Amino acid sequence: MNIQWYPGHMTKTRRQIEADLKNVDIVAEIIDARIPVSSRNPDIDAICAGKPRLIVLNRADQADPAQNRVWGDWFRARGYAVLETDARTGRGVDRFSAAVQGALKEQIARWRERGQVGRPVRAMVVGVPNVGKSTFINKVAKKKSARAGDRPGVTRGKQWVHVDQMLDLLDTPGILWPKFEDERTGMDLAFTGAVKDEIMDAETLGCHLMALMGERYPQALLDGYKLKELPAREDGENDVAYGYRLLEACAQRRGMKISGGEWDTERMAKVLLDEYRGGKLGRFTLELPE
Repeated sequence: MNIQWYPGHMTKTRRQIEADLKNVDIVAEIIDARIPVSSRNPDIDAICAGKPRLIVLNRADQADPAQNRVWGDWFRARGYAVLETDARTGRGVDRFSAAVQGALKEQIARWRERGQVGRPVRAMVVGVPNVGKSTFINKVAKKKSARAGDRPGVTRGKQWVHVDQMLDLLDTPGILWPKFEDERTGMDLAFTGAVKDEIMDAETLGCHLMALMGERYPQALLDGYKLKELPAREDGENDVAYGYRLLEACAQRRGMKISGGEWDTERMAKVLLDEYRGGKLGRFTLELPE
């Protein structure tokens, strides 16, 4: 799966971000706490070099709490300020302004020395499509300023959002990179719905997610699908083959059959993806720091 996806508006967005950097004090990058690496654009560090940075671990309520702490420490060790949020419910969003002020503490002190008391902080908000950026901005601003949607690339043009006397936000369209260099990144984004489901057959995607959960979070599958035990992984068995057997076992427990008496693994895969994305199976982090 070598996905080539770099529409013209993505190229335009990159140029726009580079041009607007001179007008902002800090860059807040929204990432998905479940896939902290795959949901980052690797170009962003180069584009925003020299600007103070805040990493917002969004959808933290759907990620493994222990791994949220691990990832928070990982980013802080690399010089980022970090904030955990869940933009959908608003949890943690009220701490955003304080997190920005804290990250710019020395800069704000210099403004005061120069008599620029009360100067609002200007923050640029960036992130890949469908990572919850517009929903986050709307929660921070307590109004529906940014257009939110469940499709990648809903936000088209930049827009300034006035939060209060001390904070203005610059919303930008979601920006992806020219191509996914490895299959894992593409799958992680597909698992969480950040890219369209059409990029990969749902059954194959479901096999990969099943195999990953069987390895990392077996109890969630046992509880979620009322399995007595998970089929053991055979020596040398790849993710697709093992995941398919897990899909069959779960389809059997859900009574999903197709004509001919076979278990409906395709339907089960779609159910798995829906339940995973909806948080019905629990809280999972699919990537671990190296």
